[in-house]
Amino acid sequence: MSTTEYSADVAQFLEPTASIESDNVDVIAWAKDRAGDAVGEIEIAKRLYYAVRDEFTYDPYDFTLDHAGLSASGCLARGKGFCVPKAALLAACCRAVGIPARVGYADVRNHLTSKRLTEAMGTDLFVYHGYSELYLDGKWVKATPVFNKTLCEKARVLPMDFDGYNDSVFHPMNADGEKHMEYVHDHGPYADVPIDEIATSFRELYPKLTGGKVSGGDFEVDAAANND
Repeated sequence: MSTTEYSADVAQFLEPTASIESDNVDVIAWAKDRAGDAVGEIEIAKRLYYAVRDEFTYDPYDFTLDHAGLSASGCLARGKGFCVPKAALLAACCRAVGIPARVGYADVRNHLTSKRLTEAMGTDLFVYHGYSELYLDGKWVKATPVFNKTLCEKARVLPMDFDGYNDSVFHPMNADGEKHMEYVHDHGPYADVPIDEIATSFRELYPKLTGGKVSGGDFEVDAAANND
């Protein structure tokens, strides 16, 4: 457990919130288990990042636009999630072990997403893509624990690594040099998941999605099919 002293403006990001539940007993237990015997905030943060990235399958096909679907505890309970709950889980785990953390959101254009998801959304623009920001070595560092390693391998997407010092954000190109992710607009950091804000935007922009569910299919299989 970290014993570092932080200034008031940073220390506020150690407090639990409605959807970044760093006081949740299951979140605390999971975070401490995955941190293990790591020493120092950067090494602990790295372990938590890779645990959230790879142990929780990235699944944008099945979610709900409520607390259960977008919160840290919801992601932990489901064992999977898309960017918003996975970022919330990483932030909650970091807060639980004494590392200040918050969430941020950006609108991105994904040039290589699955055909099924593009048809359901009606666009390749993903609004409120979620990422985490961790306060390490005296500065805020972006961490994007979304695409698990097996998905990256199947979809020919470069995995996002995290060293604790540099921002971990989407790669503009995939493993084959094709255009992949394009950042369009950054909404900035938040202390908690803005569930109502995200839900309103999703319902306005993606009217074909019902309750956040995309019918049928396996995202990893569909994403891999882009390479066939």
